[in-house]
Amino acid sequence: MASAGLETLDTLALSRRLGQVCVTRGVFVTAAESCTGGGVASAITAVAGSSAYFETGYVTYANAAKTRLLGVPEAVLETQGAVSRETVEAMVAGACADSGADLGVAISGVAGPGGGSADKPVGTVWLAWGDATQQRAERYHFDGDRQAIRDQAVRMALEGLIRRLENRD
Repeated sequence: MASAGLETLDTLALSRRLGQVCVTRGVFVTAAESCTGGGVASAITAVAGSSAYFETGYVTYANAAKTRLLGVPEAVLETQGAVSRETVEAMVAGACADSGADLGVAISGVAGPGGGSADKPVGTVWLAWGDATQQRAERYHFDGDRQAIRDQAVRMALEGLIRRLENRD
């Protein structure tokens, strides 16, 4: 499987690959999710033995939960919004700090069908990867219906975790 490009793997294969890399490197991962509603945690835990590298995930759909559970500053949510670089960076930092994970991913986006705006149309998703002290966020625009957008975000989250653990990003 090491020679297969990540983009050719399905979600379960990505989760298995993530598990192999985590076990090899001896790291724990976490996920802080909003629009995916636990999809990353579900994908990771679909693999038997995932408790060896995944202990805690966070579904913080409401802004109050992002603040209460992950320490996202209210001022960031008020000025930047939930779907922003600053929010997902704070989410992943908070998730790693709380869980003790070595690496995490955070996701916040507009999965639709409503809720979009001119600045943040349906399909806009911010993802951040990092730890309690250093994060890197990227903005994506995914096409399709609500489920397609959520599925693409989950795949991108898993691919990003693998790339970072394999030191390819």
